[in-house]
Amino acid sequence: MKQTLPQFENPAYTVGLIAAHPHERAAVEAMLDQKHAPPQYIHPHDHNIYTLGAIKGSPGYHKVVVVSPPAGRYGPMTATATVAKLLSSFPGIKYGVTVGTGGGIPDADSGSDIRLGDVVVGRPEGAYWGVREYDIGKARPTGPEKGSGWPYPPTALLGAVSAIRSKHELTGSDVPKILAAMGRHNPRMGSPQPGQVKRQGFVYPGAENDFLFDGQYEHRQGSADCRGCDPGKLVYRVKREHHDPLIFYGTIASAKTVVNNARQRDTFKDCLCFESDAAEYMNSFPCLVVRGISDYCDSHKNNRWQMYAAATAAAYAKELLGIMHAGSEWIHIQQQQKEKPSCCIM
Repeated sequence: MKQTLPQFENPAYTVGLIAAHPHERAAVEAMLDQKHAPPQYIHPHDHNIYTLGAIKGSPGYHKVVVVSPPAGRYGPMTATATVAKLLSSFPGIKYGVTVGTGGGIPDADSGSDIRLGDVVVGRPEGAYWGVREYDIGKARPTGPEKGSGWPYPPTALLGAVSAIRSKHELTGSDVPKILAAMGRHNPRMGSPQPGQVKRQGFVYPGAENDFLFDGQYEHRQGSADCRGCDPGKLVYRVKREHHDPLIFYGTIASAKTVVNNARQRDTFKDCLCFESDAAEYMNSFPCLVVRGISDYCDSHKNNRWQMYAAATAAAYAKELLGIMHAGSEWIHIQQQQKEKPSCCIM
């Protein structure tokens, strides 16, 4: 007998999770502790497709809405429209988190020994709000300075960032446990995807596939991966004792074009990673930006790490919400579940 998913009124949903690409959305949806029925209604002009569910907080459950822009359509107008429709159909949304992948800007000398699969969280720093928009063609920042444009991420999220950093110092991150649970509950995510030989599914691809080359060394043309590149050009890095992703906090550079030039990348040492979506959403929706590192913004980039990086970012977002107080949501969801004994809890 098919079980009925719990259904709640739209205003009960308080967290919006934005994932721009299919593998990023899949990773976010895999983090839901509960899956809910489709929305009872949406605005007449809202063409977004939503996934509804809940993520356990402390205490209670955050009711969350997962949304993506239309396939193949990106840019400021699309981002603004996606957010506007989200908020028109779900007026109770208080917090936003954009979850996705980005290209790392490694700088071991400054303590930013970022590696593939690590997570970068945009944290307000100096004159910027955690995300700094760049016009790559002109190699200069174009985003607003402090107090002149983008709003800070919601205070509750920034408070959770401070709390989770302390938690990690004391007891470590739950991201590895969350990733392990994702694999157990979604076995297909732990296998290579059909027709995508170079994508290893959402599991760790291995340190032996994490190549950081000297910024002056270009990828060998005609090779799908870096096994044909000169190993003598690899940058020496101390071997990590484990492969659990590390979490970095600081400024994320947001550019409208993909960066695949190491020499250009290395001029942005005040940032931790590049990505191409966050600035567009922050213009209309105060949110926290979380990115899993899938490449090094150089000519050697490929798709091998994209799914795993999406999963590490989604796992961090889940852990972050897990330490946030869900308020009266706990009582409300308990009451709804008692009224619907046939509900399915994942």
